[in-house]
Amino acid sequence: MAYRMKCNNRDIDFTGDLGIIALKSCEELGKKMDSSIKALREKEGIPLPESGTFLIDMEEIRFSNGEGKVIIHDSIRGKDIYIISDVGNYSCTYPLYGHENRMGPDEHYQSIKRAVSAIGGKAARINVVMPMLYASRQDRRKGRESLDCSMTLRELEHMGVKTLVTFDVHNSSVQNATTLMSFENIYATYEIVKNFLEDEEDILTNKDNFLIISPDVGGMERAVYYSTVMNTDVGMFYKRRDYSRIESGRNPIVQHEYLGKDVEGKNVIIIDDMIASGESIAEIAKELKNRKANKIFAATTFAMFTKGDGIFQDLYDQGLLDRLYSTNLTYVPEETTKKPWFKHIDMSPFAAEIISNLNMNKSLTPVVDATSRLSDKLN
Repeated sequence: MAYRMKCNNRDIDFTGDLGIIALKSCEELGKKMDSSIKALREKEGIPLPESGTFLIDMEEIRFSNGEGKVIIHDSIRGKDIYIISDVGNYSCTYPLYGHENRMGPDEHYQSIKRAVSAIGGKAARINVVMPMLYASRQDRRKGRESLDCSMTLRELEHMGVKTLVTFDVHNSSVQNATTLMSFENIYATYEIVKNFLEDEEDILTNKDNFLIISPDVGGMERAVYYSTVMNTDVGMFYKRRDYSRIESGRNPIVQHEYLGKDVEGKNVIIIDDMIASGESIAEIAKELKNRKANKIFAATTFAMFTKGDGIFQDLYDQGLLDRLYSTNLTYVPEETTKKPWFKHIDMSPFAAEIISNLNMNKSLTPVVDATSRLSDKLN
């Protein structure tokens, strides 16, 4: 339950003792966040739990017919619980009728609901940390089709979830589907740009020779934010689609049209929230090289590699892509993280600070405000 504690001669309000339920899809990230929170608390003089960890002992069980169950072994009464799940982690498997079955987003989301159910109303507050928002690309209706994302938010709200923490939502307006549940949409901008600066510091010494590129109209707001923070120009590609047919649930892209300043001799970074197959990035990189761009980078919050990483290896081998920056907020195969063209950005300290602040009823602004932090770093 909520209480106040004096630490380092100042009063801190806690919503309850912090507890983290890291589901199977987020075990590694959960352990890293636990270590980061402990380091933050020790720095602030806040006592750590007697168990030495904020992680709640639990397990996910699968029956032979595929049905699942979550069992919580620790006491969670009166605690401020954070359920962490990576709905894009396709490395999680379970046996099903003699076959090894991979867990998809639907099954990961079911595990979140099972965890909420297992808590049984005993916690002081239930929060969900879903780095990649479930069904976030199903955010608007163009015909007789489901709206899975808005249904998800309403369902979590109905189940008593107080706060949903997610990152770089494909369309942030989906939060309008819920009115009582707090919706925290966090951007990975600071961590991505910080890593880019550490690796490519010489590129920004001449900002007139550098461009931010948005791969489509929908990502223009994100690209403008990056360009504002990095004090450089921005360009955009327009996806011309064939609306007479549908492939894999979408209208296929016919051609990418470029709008913006001349890219000849310039270094560019393509900014997007997620990369699925990578085909759009490949086409844009080729078009930029045809326009005589110099170095080409790409940065995304979620690299899903739905068709493997071969397309990016080919781009790198052909000199069409220098490096791809992405976070560990969703699963990336270990062999991919070791490729010379891939930079894996650890977001666990950043996410840990967000959870710690929420637990202590502290403002998130100092943590998530990338503009002032990056301005200081750039200067």
